[in-house]
Amino acid sequence: MPELLESVLAHWENIMNLLLVTRRTHMYLALFLTPWILVYALSTFVMNHRATFRPEGGESAVWETERDLIYNGSLPSDATPAMAAEQILMGLDLRGSYAVRRSKQTGVYRIDRNDAITPRRITFDPSDGRLVVKRLAFSAPLFLEQMHRRRGYRSGFPADNAWAFIVDLVIVALVFWVASGVWMWWSLRAARKWGAVCAFAGAALFTLFLVTI
Repeated sequence: MPELLESVLAHWENIMNLLLVTRRTHMYLALFLTPWILVYALSTFVMNHRATFRPEGGESAVWETERDLIYNGSLPSDATPAMAAEQILMGLDLRGSYAVRRSKQTGVYRIDRNDAITPRRITFDPSDGRLVVKRLAFSAPLFLEQMHRRRGYRSGFPADNAWAFIVDLVIVALVFWVASGVWMWWSLRAARKWGAVCAFAGAALFTLFLVTI
């Protein structure tokens, strides 16, 4: 009998230690990822209420001319849009993450230089060498939407890769919070009944939306 009691107590102590570690991990992850969770929460709110933040007919983006000049450099005849964009951005001292496209009709390049605070749009017309740099006037709703969509490892820049890694960490954390929440709920006998009601209600509502929207 004493051996059985000792085994039960040891088992209970292990469960409590695991519960403590789970709670601490749950808490520290939440504290570390608070800025990212707030960005995703606020940006989703803005996108969900876009009509409020961008009234019908209102300007969604205001581009202000920053530079208007003649580009002195020359692009190689076989330059791809990416090669041209990198050369132009380097000449403007604006190296960083970007997207580029070239019009098949006019041959004009459009480079969108990604930036959290001041995104820029560069247009370059090889026919006359004119290069125009415009910056996006700051707008809180647009800023939040851009941060929400910022992702991926494709740019190759360390800061972009670090951001993408933390986005992956947010995803892992969300799954962990769900799993740890379920485990902690099951560990508390007094909460099992109402926890089961909440879990069933959430699953039922989610299923209803799946088949109706």
